[in-house]
Amino acid sequence: MSDDSITPDDPPTRFDVLRRRAERTLELLRGVDVSVRPLRPQTDGPLATFDPPSGHEEVDRYWVNAPYAYVVVTYEADENAHRYHTVEPDLDAFERRLLGRVSTDVREPLLFGDDAASAAESANAALEDDPLADALRELLESYGVSPDAESFHTLLYYLHRNFRGFGRIDPLLADSRIEDVSCDGYGVPLFAYHDDYADIATNIRFDRDELDNFVVRLAQQSGRHISVGDPIVETTLPDGSRAELALGEEVTPRGSAFTIRQYAEEPFTPVDLVDFGTFSVEQMAYLWLCIEHNKSLVFAGGTASGKTTSMNAVSMFIPPRAKVLSIEDTRELALHHDNWLSAITRERRHEGADVDMYDLLRSALRHRPEYILVGEVRGEEAVTLFQAMNTGHTTFSTMHADSIETVINRLENEPINVPRAMVQSLDILSIQTLARFDGERVRRTKVVGELGGIDQRTGELDYSASFSWDAGRDEFARHDSDLLGEIQDERGWSRSTLLRELDRRKRFLDALCEQGISDFRRFTAFVDQYYADAEAAMARVAAAGDERVDADGDDPVDTDAGAHVDPATDGARR
Repeated sequence: MSDDSITPDDPPTRFDVLRRRAERTLELLRGVDVSVRPLRPQTDGPLATFDPPSGHEEVDRYWVNAPYAYVVVTYEADENAHRYHTVEPDLDAFERRLLGRVSTDVREPLLFGDDAASAAESANAALEDDPLADALRELLESYGVSPDAESFHTLLYYLHRNFRGFGRIDPLLADSRIEDVSCDGYGVPLFAYHDDYADIATNIRFDRDELDNFVVRLAQQSGRHISVGDPIVETTLPDGSRAELALGEEVTPRGSAFTIRQYAEEPFTPVDLVDFGTFSVEQMAYLWLCIEHNKSLVFAGGTASGKTTSMNAVSMFIPPRAKVLSIEDTRELALHHDNWLSAITRERRHEGADVDMYDLLRSALRHRPEYILVGEVRGEEAVTLFQAMNTGHTTFSTMHADSIETVINRLENEPINVPRAMVQSLDILSIQTLARFDGERVRRTKVVGELGGIDQRTGELDYSASFSWDAGRDEFARHDSDLLGEIQDERGWSRSTLLRELDRRKRFLDALCEQGISDFRRFTAFVDQYYADAEAAMARVAAAGDERVDADGDDPVDTDAGAHVDPATDGARR
């Protein structure tokens, strides 16, 4: 890269200064044409390099934004711990100063577009379709600087990362194996929850000013305000991720803090949850039959136990034309359902008023939904929710509780205070747990319980388990179900007809699992067809399997600009 307007690190002589001024004047008179081609990773080489720290052994390496950024996981024997390293394009001293100048000079309308795209999306965009690339090219020409392709794309990556992405944590949020990212204070390593390595420390730290500014920026990106006077904000980032933000040291003594829960662009389906071992196919067939017959259910469990994920997945069993209304604080639910109305709470802005879950729930009942999905039950809205159950609305929701007894106690006591006579309108409780099995953290359904009536002798609610999880063997056991008996009576079926229908749905789900049909659009389409014609749907699943076998023989076509470069070899040199 040539430099005419910005001096290098070595102190220039007086002759050098005069020569450069003359060269600069000449270039400005004749102009500099910056013509940059797309990056070709196989011929241009890697943009980023990494050498493991002393005492670290590399155990994993993979792209998160090919061909710009990748991740290296190391093992530190002395600490008996894994470390997570984000590796981004290298910047020399000149490029670093040039990036600072470009960041100051580039026009704001180009930086803050309508859509907040991550660096992973933006930096890979076609150069002719990228206004930020055009702005960078114009600025470099005005400086009289003509960079090579690697330097230009490195600068473009950092502009996108810093202004349209999430700054230094952008590679973390681009990593599909990361569930959440947390920062606990000034100068403290960020931690991530990784699918393969659980809680793992990263190589990213923020100093005081940097972290304060970053937390304010996250709030602004999501359209919220945070200040010392109002230091806690719960919000949703532009990419759909949930964020809990804290500013300053008053409420978090170690300094500003944040936790970001990743948003899955593609929601998990029942096929995924069976594959993960969270549910068995038999449990899914049972839940499907209950959901079709308007049984209300609550998913309960601890933090990150999979409550909302499970509720979203089984909601794909809702009949295709039924009216569905969802109510959430932060949007997490994603249904491929035509007759679905989504509602989100809103905090007061200027002269407006708060719109909380209680307000939305009361409004929802006027829309005459058949199914109501509530993100989490935790306050006065619960009474209205159970009133809806008692008036024939099928409701799904989540709670923080680790057992059926705890759920009932929370519902009946402060601050929820649902009368016991109303609690019995709830049909199913699914208790989720984040457990450890064979050295790995897994999500399992600890028990699927059914609520009965009130015991006339004791006045307590009766309940029973229709399924339970054996933690020692990691297996699910089936027990008697009163709800299935109710469905049998409602439909006028014989016992054998009920069991045949359960078995047919189990075989249908088994076939979907065997064929790997986990895309939520395809899965929902198959379920919709099952409602219309079960036998035709079974035949279609079999045909889909045949098509997949045929397709396996085809050569895959990779359209990702950098995906063909292996970060362990030529794409990310060590």
